[in-house]
Amino acid sequence: MLKVIARLASRAGLVFMAVVPSCTKDERADHGSPPPPIVEAHKGGACAKGGAEVGDPVSSAFFARSLAGYCLDPAGETRTYGENAKLDMDAVCTTAFDGECAVYMQFGLKRLVALRYVSGEGGAGTVEVYLSRFADESGALGMYTKRVVADGDPAEPSTPKPLDAGGAGALGTGRAYLWKGSYVAELQYNNEEETPESLAASSATILSAIAGDIGSRLPAGRGMPAAAESLPKENRIPNGMQFYPRDAPNLGSTSAAVGFYREGPKRYRMVSVLRDGTAAARDTMRTVREHSGWLPVPGLGDEGCIATMPSKSEYVFVRQGARVVGVGDEDLAVAKGQPLTKDEKLALLKRWLSAPAMSQAPRP
Repeated sequence: MLKVIARLASRAGLVFMAVVPSCTKDERADHGSPPPPIVEAHKGGACAKGGAEVGDPVSSAFFARSLAGYCLDPAGETRTYGENAKLDMDAVCTTAFDGECAVYMQFGLKRLVALRYVSGEGGAGTVEVYLSRFADESGALGMYTKRVVADGDPAEPSTPKPLDAGGAGALGTGRAYLWKGSYVAELQYNNEEETPESLAASSATILSAIAGDIGSRLPAGRGMPAAAESLPKENRIPNGMQFYPRDAPNLGSTSAAVGFYREGPKRYRMVSVLRDGTAAARDTMRTVREHSGWLPVPGLGDEGCIATMPSKSEYVFVRQGARVVGVGDEDLAVAKGQPLTKDEKLALLKRWLSAPAMSQAPRP
């Protein structure tokens, strides 16, 4: 049953967006088909005894036995992989992710727990829960944003919408995601007996309840990395962020946060990088200057430049100490002939750099 997570990932638009350009249509993974339905309806009274116990002492405190009319499947099992688990990480690659092992490992997966909730009122409603723990908050946030942003555009209608779940949360039709600290929870609702309209409504109710409960139980961690936290919130599209914990495309071997913005009819992206020191930030600027048609922009921070990325989107970057920030065109806007002017990008950058939060000592 764990192989369903691969199909779940495909539905969420599993692609890496480039920091400045997004992938072409041919390069993107499609949403794929939904996971197979649970064909056997659960009998009424499945939760009469309070549901199953979590078969994993490491994560048992993170899951309620029952809530909102659902309970842990009395006929199911708790499957664990990785550190202090029943199965090792090799089993993740051979039995759990069905080809996606490298994606999770890239973000630093350390442990996976998988279990199922079932309806206590009979019927075929089930919720598959996959809780991944990563080496740090950066890797977990990277995996979460990769899951949530579909096809590189958070404004796309099928992209999951924000969910209040005790951490960063997102809710789509039949699916939900949660990031908190070094954990990412992925939830998938299945019910073959419901119409699409009924499924959308019932899944929203139970997924919100389970995700919120898990979010209230997970440890908080240190919060978002400073590069992500410093992205301006004004005009950012809901859930409009992609975080790269390392090797951010077009920026070299650094981590970066990319924000997606909409202001009236205008679309643009903002890029935030925080290096360990000034020398490393200069290296990032050197990488930017490797792109075609770059030109210096005098009087902007410690150093500034304008460059055109492979997607044909034009960006203005500025270094200020150990920070490198940039504003550029949304690829979709470029395709429609609606890029920002250079002056508009400069105005956005100057407003961002003058914000009080940018002068505070950040955590890399």
